[in-house]
Amino acid sequence: MNKDSKIGKTIHLIRHGETDFNQQGIIQGSGVNSDLNNKGRWQAQRFFDVYQSTDYKHIYTSELNRAMQSVEAFIESGIPHTVHAGLNEINWGIMEGKASTPERHQIYQHIIENWSNGNLDIAIEDGETPLALFEKQKLALAHLMEQADEDLILVCMHGRAMRSFICLLTNTPLQQMEQWEHTNLCLYELTYNGSHFEVVRACDTTHLK
Repeated sequence: MNKDSKIGKTIHLIRHGETDFNQQGIIQGSGVNSDLNNKGRWQAQRFFDVYQSTDYKHIYTSELNRAMQSVEAFIESGIPHTVHAGLNEINWGIMEGKASTPERHQIYQHIIENWSNGNLDIAIEDGETPLALFEKQKLALAHLMEQADEDLILVCMHGRAMRSFICLLTNTPLQQMEQWEHTNLCLYELTYNGSHFEVVRACDTTHLK
């Protein structure tokens, strides 16, 4: 039997750096194409400073500015870069770009509780369900796994999408996605073992110190 050539494939998965919306506690989602703020640019530079000598074969990002800006220095260094819609943030519908209020926070908490209870086919009004997001992420993952010569890749995406994507990578039930903590410019390192990815490092921010 031939050894699976993908065994050992490693993904460095990061969340984008801080934006003003993050700083203000405002939900962005896929419909808000914000830029990094000064802190976010500093976070991106710190990550580059620490990981610039890493032998990334390819960089993958969502279509959104904040994700691409977070790895811009790597792209400018000549590492191939692909944008994939399957790495976009979930669409938060009527919540996107709105300042937090007690009523909106209650709506948000209610939807998260439903998802954690396995009700994954519901969404914020005009938004996207986790199941719909998951299906798009399956296409993105299939593309990543088809690239035989990319044993180490860097992927930059978004908080909620990252939770879902790690579930997909690790074969974790999607309703358990809240367990995957994240913060701006945190790093997850995951390695493929032949059937699924294993988390080697979780929510690592040592590069920001």
